[in-house]
Amino acid sequence: MLKERQLIIFKAIVDEFIKTAEPVGSKTLMSIYNLPYSSATIRNDMAELETLGYLEKTHTSSGRVPSAKGYRYYVENLMEKKVDETGKAALQLVLDKDLEIDEVIKRCGDILSQMTNLTSLVLGPDSHKQCLQHIKLFPIDEKSAVAVFITDKGHTENRLFQFDEEVAVDDLKSCCDILNDRLVGTPISNIIAKMTELEPVLAEHVKRHEALFQAFLKAFLKFNSESDNYYFSGKNNMLYQPEFHDIEKVRKLMEIMENDSVWRRFEHQKKGVNVSIGESGEYIDVEDVTVVSSRFRVNDNEEGQLMVMGPTRMEYDRVIGLMEYMTDAIERLFNDKENDDE
Repeated sequence: MLKERQLIIFKAIVDEFIKTAEPVGSKTLMSIYNLPYSSATIRNDMAELETLGYLEKTHTSSGRVPSAKGYRYYVENLMEKKVDETGKAALQLVLDKDLEIDEVIKRCGDILSQMTNLTSLVLGPDSHKQCLQHIKLFPIDEKSAVAVFITDKGHTENRLFQFDEEVAVDDLKSCCDILNDRLVGTPISNIIAKMTELEPVLAEHVKRHEALFQAFLKAFLKFNSESDNYYFSGKNNMLYQPEFHDIEKVRKLMEIMENDSVWRRFEHQKKGVNVSIGESGEYIDVEDVTVVSSRFRVNDNEEGQLMVMGPTRMEYDRVIGLMEYMTDAIERLFNDKENDDE
């Protein structure tokens, strides 16, 4: 258990290092934070905090920096969460009940990245584990229609079809009936292969089968694509952090960003905000990297994940406060949307 004086000194070191990325010494603490302790007392406490594993001494100065253990202690015991009013206002402007899940995902990711100056990642519900339940097709005019895909988990996707030539309403209905008859219950991951097998059946019963087949094939390809549910924003923000001027470290980071299996591990975290810090992080084994993540519920069967990746030196109070507020806002949005649909 840390003494009260050590807690004050430790928090000041963390706050100062987050702001400056420079090792913190006793003189800095005395001059900037006006601590009512002697320089010798501060140095002794810093040495003890280092022995306990909360601080580390760098090779380039006599100052100290927080360790991964220190950051975890700071987050769990000393941090005071801040909710950014600018972030609240931006979020309320972009969240709209008429938006599809993938658009909500992209907008939230952009806001997280912009407000934190870090890299954000949003994972939507994984459609690969779901089966197609129903297809609806609504004509708009002779050359366009809206297709609605519904899965067994209640996930819904809308796609706008625009044709080069006129397509009769009877063709739209026949095509939709055939697909519902032959594809319902098919796992999303297998739908492209099964759709290809149906092309001769469509050709036999639907006059404009080529246009409709291509439209549905493109829609299923997009529905089946990981990129719809996996959205990065602000990738380059990591490059501007002093911790990542090393080319080898940047290369490793870029490889991790492109590996979707890494990010899918976060789906199994407990509810609420989770913080994975530094090399000892359970999900990303990279020095000086922290991932803050939070799950959000889309409906009774589906969840998504908000994530922010940055240096261990990130402003945890702002990032975690914004993540909690955004998670609640997304869940309220989809809950209201679900109630409206009912």
